[in-house]
Amino acid sequence: MDSSHQASVDEKQSVRAGGCPEDRDEIVAAIENGVVVNASGYRDQLNRQYSLLGLAGIAITIDNAWIALGSSISVSILNGGPPGLIFGLIVAVFYYSFIGAGLAELASAIPTAGGVYHWATIAGGPKYGRILGFFTGWINFYGWMFDLAALMQITANICISMYSVYHQTTYTYEPWQVYITYLLVLWLSTAAVIFANRVIPHTQKIGMFFVIVGGIITIIVISAMPKRHASDYFVWKSFTENNLTGWPGGLAFLLGVLNGAFTVGTPDAITHMAEELPHPKKDLPKAIGLQIGLGFLYAFCFAIALCYAITDLDALQGGFNTYPLANIYAQATAHADGTTNHGATFGLLFIILCSSLLCCVGTVLANSRIYWALARDNAVPLSPLFSRVNERLSCPIPATLFVATIATALGAIPLGSPTAFLNLTGSFIILTTTSYAIPFAANILTRRQYLPSVPGSFRLGKFGTPINILAVLFIVLFNTLFCFPYDYPTTTESMNYNSVILVGVVALTALWWVVHARRKYPGPRVMALYIHGGDITGEKVQVSEGVEVPGIGLEQEGYGGVGVLKEKPQEKKKKKGSDGGILP
Repeated sequence: MDSSHQASVDEKQSVRAGGCPEDRDEIVAAIENGVVVNASGYRDQLNRQYSLLGLAGIAITIDNAWIALGSSISVSILNGGPPGLIFGLIVAVFYYSFIGAGLAELASAIPTAGGVYHWATIAGGPKYGRILGFFTGWINFYGWMFDLAALMQITANICISMYSVYHQTTYTYEPWQVYITYLLVLWLSTAAVIFANRVIPHTQKIGMFFVIVGGIITIIVISAMPKRHASDYFVWKSFTENNLTGWPGGLAFLLGVLNGAFTVGTPDAITHMAEELPHPKKDLPKAIGLQIGLGFLYAFCFAIALCYAITDLDALQGGFNTYPLANIYAQATAHADGTTNHGATFGLLFIILCSSLLCCVGTVLANSRIYWALARDNAVPLSPLFSRVNERLSCPIPATLFVATIATALGAIPLGSPTAFLNLTGSFIILTTTSYAIPFAANILTRRQYLPSVPGSFRLGKFGTPINILAVLFIVLFNTLFCFPYDYPTTTESMNYNSVILVGVVALTALWWVVHARRKYPGPRVMALYIHGGDITGEKVQVSEGVEVPGIGLEQEGYGGVGVLKEKPQEKKKKKGSDGGILP
């Protein structure tokens, strides 16, 4: 290739990335015939517009830790009351720290929009990578779709709660009101992702402001305003009398850790933004650490303030489509005569609403990138459609609309069966952590040999295998516990269907594998970039354009919109790139 031509290509890539030439090692995985491809094996189609501050904004806003803890408080308040809530959070953050460290290392080494989908593919090696990655990607996508539906439902309930603050005597709840609000929030968020993508980094900074500054204001208000606080004994030692689950104390406590998992359980969200960052190898690990660390700090302080503000635990146990946190706010800010302080309650809920709305935008954004990454590799139905990107808007519009359409359908489930909806959305932790465990376990079994030989800026080194082992063991332990019935003895209403949902998701994915992927899914291009030596697979697969290729098919022209790497990397004299890719 002509050197001047190569320079112009690199300069163009650098401009698109928003960086300077020395930043190219953050982006380029391989160059062939003048085409620069990123760590996913494709040319960049999305603007790399997120600085570390913007990425931190979206990480903290999607996590929404202290708000998530308050919004899901009814999940664990029966599992030991305030002590169960506070100490359960500590346990959850402890084991999620191992998960976060493992994800941060993989994100730094292989920054792709596919995230765990691509990492499981690479960690599985040439023999098992294709099938492991396929199942990991779909399990991760299902988990995030259920989380999106839960978030939209919570945000809709916040809106309804804010309205009812000033209309307590006249308002009558109807399920359709929540669903209409759900749709408004969902489709406004979708419109923002499609048409205002260029300003989303700034909106997420605003979201971070509401999480950080709004969190401080909220903690101060609910600490200072109550005329009467709960006792130290109630907050720190009342576990036994507030264990209303029927399970023995230790088991009840471990089951209640689920609330803490909901609080910090989104560490992979920002990894799907890797192809929109100028410095993904450096910034993704920092943002994951900031998300877990800052999220825990705020959630812990908020949990303590919240528990001291509770005067009536029964008020937190409303039915479906209620927002228990609104009752705590009403208790904390009540006037001396016990009447509701409408302004204070509304103001505190308004802080949560602003943050939650921006969290909805960020979650739609992350979900659309997950589905788009699967579509680029022909892993979904109608892949040529859903892999399309509007480069002017820097958005995979068909994938984004698909995510919103599925979320619309999920949001209608409560109109017929609130229990079914709660079980689906409650499976978020089970599904996402399962998708994390697969690449960790594959790395352990293959002795981490498929990680890039030149790692990213964050590496675990000799601690990598022990940390991966601990992460997998914790995931297996808590996912098993999170499948236990909520109450004992159990009833149809209190039964936990997480295990059924996990098996159902795996079964659906297996069916799609047999029907489509076994023959037509070539596997992601990252296989040829990172798995060296030997054939990628021993069979031929038929890709969507009708071109039959061996292995993952980087040799073909035009698949996924980019024709690059017309020779397998192992057939050329290898020269290591900065992220373990191959430079010709």
